[in-house]
Amino acid sequence: MSDSKPIIELRHVDKSFGPFQALTDINFSVRPGERVVVCGPSGSGKSTMIRCINQLETHDAGSITVDGIELGDDTSDIRAVRQEVGMVFQQFNLFPHLTVLENLTIGPIRVRKMGKAAAEALARNYLERVHIPEQADKYPSQLSGGQQQRVAIARSLCMEPRIMLFDEPTSALDPEMIGEVLEVMVELANTGMTMVCVTHEMGFARRVADTMVFMEGGRIVEVAPPEEFFTNPKSNRARMFLDQILEH
Repeated sequence: MSDSKPIIELRHVDKSFGPFQALTDINFSVRPGERVVVCGPSGSGKSTMIRCINQLETHDAGSITVDGIELGDDTSDIRAVRQEVGMVFQQFNLFPHLTVLENLTIGPIRVRKMGKAAAEALARNYLERVHIPEQADKYPSQLSGGQQQRVAIARSLCMEPRIMLFDEPTSALDPEMIGEVLEVMVELANTGMTMVCVTHEMGFARRVADTMVFMEGGRIVEVAPPEEFFTNPKSNRARMFLDQILEH
């Protein structure tokens, strides 16, 4: 992996929201198959950074290259990148008026121009992968939060992306539902999928991450392998963060 060219590369990226500087001089790369966990206190720029990767937020300065495409004003480039980058949010963002199966097939049919039968076969395969094949004909309101988030993960996988981004995917869940979603993410990580995950779930991070990224104040403060990050963080701020979060 260390010899391969980055599939995601951010160079000197800045992002502001009015007077608020959300990201400052972000330099960050991910190699194919790498599993990166981004952590840090609230408001540190974690979500903004990964939202810039698929241009849900546009950066103000610097460069972002995803799978060989440098992102700028060309909307066709952005569309091309979004087809290769799946994203799972804090909220599930499922269409409430569509069944689970319809939620999963709408993207492949409309974007990938896949036939309905092929799209449904693909969707059922991924519902098996996230362990809820029996929920295919239900509506989102009939599912638990954990089940809805697993549907959201399956929906992203139905687009067969090369990269998956997770933006605090368990933060809206009740505690007893967090484990089932994290288990699905562990299984996905074990398939070799390139993953960037913003999360406070440090047990999950220890289990799956190849690289830990710690952010504060819109900057990347520390990048390290998990064993080094958890046992001997270099920055005082990372040490304080870990002391607080590992107490709970």
